[in-house]
Amino acid sequence: MSNQTTLTEFLLLGFSDIRELQILHFVVFLVIYLTALMGNVLIITAVPLNTHLQTPMYLFLVNLSILDFGSISVTIPKSMANSLMNTRMIYYPGCVTQVFLFILFAATDLALLTIMAYDRYVAICQPLHYESIMNRRACVQMAASAWITGIVYSALHTGSTFRLPFCQSNIIKQFFCEIPQLLKLTCSDSYLSEVGVIALGVFLALNCFVFIIVSYVQIFKTVRRIPSEEGRHKAFSTCLPHLTVVSLFLFTGIFAYLKPTSSSASGLDLLVGVLYSLVPPVMNPIIYSMRNKEIKAVLKKLIVWRLVTKS
Repeated sequence: MSNQTTLTEFLLLGFSDIRELQILHFVVFLVIYLTALMGNVLIITAVPLNTHLQTPMYLFLVNLSILDFGSISVTIPKSMANSLMNTRMIYYPGCVTQVFLFILFAATDLALLTIMAYDRYVAICQPLHYESIMNRRACVQMAASAWITGIVYSALHTGSTFRLPFCQSNIIKQFFCEIPQLLKLTCSDSYLSEVGVIALGVFLALNCFVFIIVSYVQIFKTVRRIPSEEGRHKAFSTCLPHLTVVSLFLFTGIFAYLKPTSSSASGLDLLVGVLYSLVPPVMNPIIYSMRNKEIKAVLKKLIVWRLVTKS
């Protein structure tokens, strides 16, 4: 318990101790971060400025972009700063904040992806009832419920983790504060309560995934009856990348949280962390918006307007 009270910082795992590779890591993460930043900020900016995009799907897209931007901003900047300054340190309050925000954004993201799958199901399979089911009040309530769920689950997760005494070490074998790695540092049997919280989260995540799969199975059945081959191809090309990103996010996250503590090396831990924490925030704007003709048209108008204004 004395170690718990005097613990003021953790040491994160670096990608390399070689200075040149640390600079390379900084540059790569900077490119990833700027790509995610640009894609998500463009969506957040473009949707409210165009009246044609004031629909449930785009309301959810704005929320998803806010979540993705927040999620990647929690992990990447600290890792970049550590590489640039050749340090691995993160203070205890910073680690608590990082865990809380990352779980908040991840849980809310998954809940919102589930809602978006339901929105597409209603739009394609029940088009005559879409306006009555997905009215503005219902959409706001759905989005709010996703955020509230994320906040409650994150508070539960963070509280049950950091009430444990840390006495094994202060070295976290990940590039950000990750709960499975933190649990390895505890010296109390009461960590089983946190394992229960993780199990609950995995159960809810799998239920969300099953709901998304069932929704898209119904969508595929409906799309197959579309007489236009171009219409079928457009629907399939939109759905399949979405399912890929959701699957990547879920299964790498579940693997990170449920794998045995001694079953993988640090390199694999880092790879899994990158896959489920960085890839979805970068890919989601591309999948949901950059492939969308309406969004691209609005972005072109916005860019042209800015150039004309500057001229």
